[in-house]
Amino acid sequence: MTEQLTKETFLEKVFNYEKNKEWTFEGAVPVIIDFYADWCNPCKMVAPVLEELSEEYGDKLKIYKIDTEAEQELAAAFAIRSIPSFLFIPLNEQPQMATGVLPKQNFEEIIQQVLKVEK
Repeated sequence: MTEQLTKETFLEKVFNYEKNKEWTFEGAVPVIIDFYADWCNPCKMVAPVLEELSEEYGDKLKIYKIDTEAEQELAAAFAIRSIPSFLFIPLNEQPQMATGVLPKQNFEEIIQQVLKVEK
């Protein structure tokens, strides 16, 4: 199940950018963050794919959603210019960003190659 993040929960579960200058991941498993807006049709197209991936990978992977309209400070912190945008966060490496609608196969490749998670 995907989980909605606010600034407060982001700082706690992902990265406390107010406390740390260098990237410090707070999570225990790799993460995908979906930056979206309710009015965005491409975002709506990707949502069911992310739900499927969340179910398929279970506890090995977390998928969070951030509403760019409600959380403008978070969107600005990651320089989100177009949506959907996805932040892929591996455990011990720097995060990577991708934008636009990605097919499920692309997500699966990124999950395996970047996040190093197998089903």
